[in-house]
Amino acid sequence: MADPKVLCAHKLNQQAEQLDELALLLDEELNSLASRNGDGLKDLARNKLNLLNAIQRLDKEIAAFSAEVLNSEEITASIAAIRKKLADCQQKNEVNAHAARQAHLSVQQLKSILIGAPTSVTYDQGGSVVTGESGLVRNLKA
Repeated sequence: MADPKVLCAHKLNQQAEQLDELALLLDEELNSLASRNGDGLKDLARNKLNLLNAIQRLDKEIAAFSAEVLNSEEITASIAAIRKKLADCQQKNEVNAHAARQAHLSVQQLKSILIGAPTSVTYDQGGSVVTGESGLVRNLKA
């Protein structure tokens, strides 16, 4: 039978690799959002979900080890490193969510302007947001 510490360390290494892969995926997702390239976002979201499920499965397997194994010095160091990677991934995911919300708002505002919504958002010469009656499209004769 394999040594529980070695087995736990192996699972932690797998989880660390998956978190590294997730971080790269999140970077790719942000690049797609920033370049407004929506083609790959569905695949990225699917890959992200699969990776998160794999990370959660490993986490459950790791949690099943005894407290003695999990509290050993080398294991606690690995766990601390994994928690740091997880926090970094969570931060990247929050940034991506904010970028996605901003992109969605921009599209909605542009749509409102183009369809001539009664009240739409535009910008003045100083770049400040101005809300008011939209005559941009209503008075268009083409």
